[in-house]
Amino acid sequence: MTEEIRVRFAPSPTGHLHIGGARTALFNWLYARHNNAKFVLRIEDTDRARSTDEYIDAILEGMKWLGLDCDEGPFRQTDRFAVYNSYADKLLEQGRAYHCYCSPEELDAARKKAMIEGRALKYNGKCRGLKNPVEGISPVVRFAMPQEGSTAVQDLIKGVVEFDNEQLDDLIIRRSDGTPTYNLTVVVDDVDMHITHVIRGDDHLNNTPRQIQLYQALGYEIPKFAHLPMILGADKARLSKRHGATSVMAYQEMGYLPEALVNYLVRLGWSYGDQEVFSMEELVEHFSLENVGKAAAIFNPEKLLWMNSQYIIKSDPSKLAELVIPFLVKEGIIQDGQELDMPWLCSAIITQQERQKTLIELAQSLSYYIEEDVQYDEKAKNKFLTLESRPLLKALIDGLEMIDDLSAESVEAVFNEVAEKHEVKLGKVAQPARVAFTGITKSPGIFDIVIILGKEKSVRRLRKAMEGISENE
Repeated sequence: MTEEIRVRFAPSPTGHLHIGGARTALFNWLYARHNNAKFVLRIEDTDRARSTDEYIDAILEGMKWLGLDCDEGPFRQTDRFAVYNSYADKLLEQGRAYHCYCSPEELDAARKKAMIEGRALKYNGKCRGLKNPVEGISPVVRFAMPQEGSTAVQDLIKGVVEFDNEQLDDLIIRRSDGTPTYNLTVVVDDVDMHITHVIRGDDHLNNTPRQIQLYQALGYEIPKFAHLPMILGADKARLSKRHGATSVMAYQEMGYLPEALVNYLVRLGWSYGDQEVFSMEELVEHFSLENVGKAAAIFNPEKLLWMNSQYIIKSDPSKLAELVIPFLVKEGIIQDGQELDMPWLCSAIITQQERQKTLIELAQSLSYYIEEDVQYDEKAKNKFLTLESRPLLKALIDGLEMIDDLSAESVEAVFNEVAEKHEVKLGKVAQPARVAFTGITKSPGIFDIVIILGKEKSVRRLRKAMEGISENE
């Protein structure tokens, strides 16, 4: 019988869900879904000074927005202190851990001496052979790391990585206040939660030999490890705020679609041939750790923006209509709670979605359809709303007012009649009309604009443009 595969995502709630954490969660989620396995969510909140419920909620919100549902959890480590302490006590009983009474001043002095002598900056083992407790001092508990030989990490991405045990510290597994530390809690949780594959960022690789030694000391099977390459900025430095937004929900606020961010994140370090755009179903079908690269991935904001534009182009207009409403409110184009005719909004979106890269841009592009009036771009106004264009606008008003059944064909006929009557090319009619309708020179097709605006609003804007010409010239 094949053992059930179980993976986990274990963020620390000391900040919002960032790009690197989201990619780790995504790779675990995809590995689980591809293998019909279980995806466990665990909140590593033992850092009480920095962990907050607000950040836990933010992490859960980010995962929900990305569509990364968990099969079990979220579990919180702060609910399991008694469990961790029982494992620490077990290691003490076995002689694989010991009490350390060294003060911070002693430890600092020992580190400085090691630095001067060119030795590894690790605990010098002063309390390792101590037989009796030191009165009046609350000790920490240290794990007794093997002092000879090496520890091999069999990594599914990096291959075999060897660590010299002599360089590994006798790490603290329980603080003097009785709280457990990361390396103990992560091993205990992965044991208790039957995690078979630990997929995480390679910034954790140096912890892995220590954790392997803890597994062996406790007598448990070691899970399979896969350390994902780091995500770097264009300058090859670790990704930070100076490279752009790093919080997942910041991208939601900037008008990105979750599917686009998922698609972009999965391509940071994973590939499947030359394919760039994937549906979630395709990602689940094709994902494997064998196709994860070893080199660090470079975060490219322009590529993400392009990816988002592809998803906007391919999205169902009715879906975009629902998503764009909060941005219409945010941009001040509609009032919060204001209702729009959704079929009409879908029609308006169809004319714009191939041109816009974010939901914010889409909302802004819809403003001249929705608002009662438009503001003219000064250059566009001076170039196209002139005395020469005034009779053309007047003729358009007369022609549109004669239409009983507004359609693309009837609107096109009016524009063509005006152009023929005044012996000018269609563009000479369309551009002044475009500025009158939208305030700018670039927009969807002029006939589409009239259909979306409707006859009454189109005529009103043409009349306002004409009157403006009279006043200014």
